[in-house]
Amino acid sequence: MNELKGGCLCGQVRYTVGEVATTAVCHCPDCQKQTGTSFSVVLAVPRASFNTQGTLSLHTTTGESGGAVARHFCGHCGSPIYSAVDAAPGVLFVKAGTLDDTSALKPQVEFWCDTAQPWLEQRADLPRMPRNPPLG
Repeated sequence: MNELKGGCLCGQVRYTVGEVATTAVCHCPDCQKQTGTSFSVVLAVPRASFNTQGTLSLHTTTGESGGAVARHFCGHCGSPIYSAVDAAPGVLFVKAGTLDDTSALKPQVEFWCDTAQPWLEQRADLPRMPRNPPLG
């Protein structure tokens, strides 16, 4: 796989990703609030394959597991860049909309479908999980 590149809206934060484990659609309420829309498309990536340049701000929430969800974003323009989840150590969830080129994105699974907006059309070709995926 080629290295993926991305960054925030204002360009002060840039990143590269060397490996993607999966691409998912998350319908959880926190992703809805963070993105300001009905879901978030995320790339699950090994922490070691993610490199960032620029200063990120942090907002921490509590996940369903009771562990922290560290949400990293550009403090200048507000673009969400990635989340680090205590329940999934070693994995980062990069906001796919911040990629320079999103044309090759193909979600492989949907999470938190119990809280998906009822007016969204369901994709029959994707596995759908009611809440968090099994981790670990």
